[in-house]
Amino acid sequence: MQVAVKKLLGIMPFLFGVGFIAPLLDQAMAACGLAAPFGMNRLGFALAVGGAWGLVANLRGRWL
Repeated sequence: MQVAVKKLLGIMPFLFGVGFIAPLLDQAMAACGLAAPFGMNRLGFALAVGGAWGLVANLRGRWL
């Protein structure tokens, strides 16, 4: 159980980026009337940004 919790906490920055930052960015873009670049839909763009931010935070070991 301890190993499973350690692994879950190890990827928590990535999960935060995908689970919180991405929907927040999607809703903020919708509220401002902004379209996603490169012909993507807003959610796909937000997931890419949130996932990348979470992955960078996970690799660097820092949230910010």
